[in-house]
Amino acid sequence: MALMITDDCINCDVCEPECPNQAISLGPEIYVIDPARCTECVGHFDEPQCVQVCPVACIPLDPQRVESRETLFQKYQRLTAQAKSDAGGLPPAGETPAA
Repeated sequence: MALMITDDCINCDVCEPECPNQAISLGPEIYVIDPARCTECVGHFDEPQCVQVCPVACIPLDPQRVESRETLFQKYQRLTAQAKSDAGGLPPAGETPAA
């Protein structure tokens, strides 16, 4: 599943920089998560980083976006391949090139 941000969001700005997929952005009133980019940090971390840092626990799973761990990993692979392509073949920041 992708994650979502509820109306309990206090716009504290801590979640956005933690997202390795740039899936979080400021919406009209609160932060929002782009489900096409959210992998729940699969491929990057063991747990969703936004959930870990949120001080008001307003980032639950989105029941409208049911995805298996395998599907999330496939999304991660697609996003990282796209990022490498966009960067001219360079790996995303924080990742080392494959030998």
